[in-house]
Amino acid sequence: MRFLIPLISSSITSGHYRITSRLLSAHLTKPPLSTLHPFFNYQPPSMAASEESLRKALAEKQSAVEAHGNAVRALKAAKATKQEIDAAIEALNSLKLEKSSIEKQLQAAVSGSDGDGALSREAFRQAAVNTLERRLFYIPSFKIYRGVAGLYDYGPPGCAVKSNVLAFWRQHFVLEENMLEVDCPCVTPEVVLKASGHVDKFTDLMVKDEKTGTCYRADHLLKDFCNEKLQKDLTISAEKAAELKHVLATLDDLSAEALGAKIKEYGITAPDTKNPLSDPYPFNLMFQTSIGPSGLSPGYMRPETAQGIFVNFKDLYYYNGNKLPFAAAQIGQAFRNEISPRQGLLRVREFTLAEIEHFVDPEDKSHPKYSQVVDLEFLMFPRDEQMSGQSAKKIRLGDAVSKGTVNNETLGYFIGRVYLFLTRLGIDKDRLRFRQHLANEMAHYAADCWDAEIECSYGWIECVGIADRSAYDLCAHSDKSGVPLVAAEKFSEPREVEKLVIAPVKKELGLAFKGSQKNVVEALEAMNEKEALEMKAALESKGEVEFYVCTLGKNVPIKKNMVSISKEKKKEHQRVFTPSVIEPSFGIGRIIYCLFEHSFYTRPSKAGDEQLNVFRFPPLVAPIKCTVFPLVQNQQYEDIAKVISKSLTTAGISHKIDITGTSIGKRYARTDELGVPFAITVDSTKDVTIRERDSKLQVRVGVEEAALVVKSVTDGLRTWEDVWEKYPHHTSGSADD
Repeated sequence: MRFLIPLISSSITSGHYRITSRLLSAHLTKPPLSTLHPFFNYQPPSMAASEESLRKALAEKQSAVEAHGNAVRALKAAKATKQEIDAAIEALNSLKLEKSSIEKQLQAAVSGSDGDGALSREAFRQAAVNTLERRLFYIPSFKIYRGVAGLYDYGPPGCAVKSNVLAFWRQHFVLEENMLEVDCPCVTPEVVLKASGHVDKFTDLMVKDEKTGTCYRADHLLKDFCNEKLQKDLTISAEKAAELKHVLATLDDLSAEALGAKIKEYGITAPDTKNPLSDPYPFNLMFQTSIGPSGLSPGYMRPETAQGIFVNFKDLYYYNGNKLPFAAAQIGQAFRNEISPRQGLLRVREFTLAEIEHFVDPEDKSHPKYSQVVDLEFLMFPRDEQMSGQSAKKIRLGDAVSKGTVNNETLGYFIGRVYLFLTRLGIDKDRLRFRQHLANEMAHYAADCWDAEIECSYGWIECVGIADRSAYDLCAHSDKSGVPLVAAEKFSEPREVEKLVIAPVKKELGLAFKGSQKNVVEALEAMNEKEALEMKAALESKGEVEFYVCTLGKNVPIKKNMVSISKEKKKEHQRVFTPSVIEPSFGIGRIIYCLFEHSFYTRPSKAGDEQLNVFRFPPLVAPIKCTVFPLVQNQQYEDIAKVISKSLTTAGISHKIDITGTSIGKRYARTDELGVPFAITVDSTKDVTIRERDSKLQVRVGVEEAALVVKSVTDGLRTWEDVWEKYPHHTSGSADD
């Protein structure tokens, strides 16, 4: 599936990200035992209404200022008394102050700040990204050569986070659901991607600078123009703002002609040169290559991992004992030659996908484990609410399925499992929603499709797609390859069924169409029952019909003697069918970036003279689970640290020893910035201090128990609250920062 940045809700421009100065400066005098909430004030997406009212109020106030200005000038021209002129000027100044106040409120609404010392979304993002790059979570690839847009390297902590996320994905899905994991090549023959539709349809619309030839993605230019106007031009009317928001909401549905018309209407030019732009035209996003030295076997770097699973369906079905339902999964690299990549890890040219293809009988889409998720309640955004301008709201999953909002149980089950996966990783459940595709977004073959969208400083970002793709993919590859990718249900007793029989008369077709005979025969045999019966009726009444052959791209005349169409009764011992596919598809890089933002916050140093960066990663995904610090440079303490290190290694806990002479506070700050959840400080030969990152609370534990305590919490066998209740508290403060 394709990962696109969604623009459906006007809430994208409404600025939900707030890091208030009060929260950032507050010192934890009594830290909570639970993990700290991220330092954001999330608000439901209702800002659009207040923004509209502010724009109307500003327009009215501007009119009043102009009217009072004219009145003051009229009084001066009429040589009114000083008292009258002074009173009019005072009223005018008062109106100007009110106008200025409304401008500040409107600016805060559209920029994402609260107008009172809070950081905007952009400022927050910059602080987080600076920390991520400085601590080597990720950096631009080929940096010494000035990099290449859309390519990034994961550094040591980034690799560890990614590895932990993928390990949990395997545990949560592959192991718990008994999925069949495969690993297919990145280089894919053209014929495979031709069958799937990628060669013809995997495109974005591009425009060129007419003078320099520089390429831009057309919808991004229009999106940037609309956002710029909404966020920085406070003078536009509420009606114009509503128009721009409508453009943003329907951006994905605009044709090349409509997109080009909007670019011309708004006078959008090339960002760097201000030169005129060409009309939009499609650009295929796949990287093309050739297989073998001759160059005669075209191929592509795969744009998704799903096709490798579909083409292996027959063997996987056999491996599974010829039984449905079953799921296959794959984690791997995918490649998309983005026109103008930006937004860091959110839109890149090479990325990791984790995809599941769950094959199910189209006549039975129930799921045996559905009851495990039926009572989950989370933010859902059905298409009806989107169309009527409402906001996402909490809905019980079971209610959504029973009412038909979610098409079937299996689709609902995977929506629930995706919710559990993301929230256990550390995604804030209040900034996670499941948005249903609108009718104009849905593929013609899809029964239903939902996106798990996570809110970050860029807005709502599609990170997981969960789609019921019906039988499209298997049918497409069956037709192209000639290999039936089907399943069978064996009957306990034979059943008598009426079957449609289409029998082309090849001799007559050969005489009539010669070299095109094969195309016509295939098209006739591929007719569905409705088409075939309509042709039969027309041939019986008229003797000849016009028949469209898609592989020839034209209509051909079919006569009564060229094809026999009938219905026959037959006894069948089994039902053969093409399975439907439920596909959850995960953009791992996008999930990780949103996790970075949801985990990032700052807090004041002990002296209060600087803000310290912290990543509140859950132990599950933290790049390093624990650090070991001898309090001072002392051989005995260093020996104890090595003993603890060995115990942590034996327990499989990633850790790091820091024996530098730096103060313990600075060492804590360094590891907090890497998101390390626990620190063991060695300050005696018998007992050590274990500190929890977010609360900064500390307990005293025996040397021999330290590794086991950390392991029990990182493995989820107990919580930090349990540890706090069981062990003596460290209260001296000497080991804190």
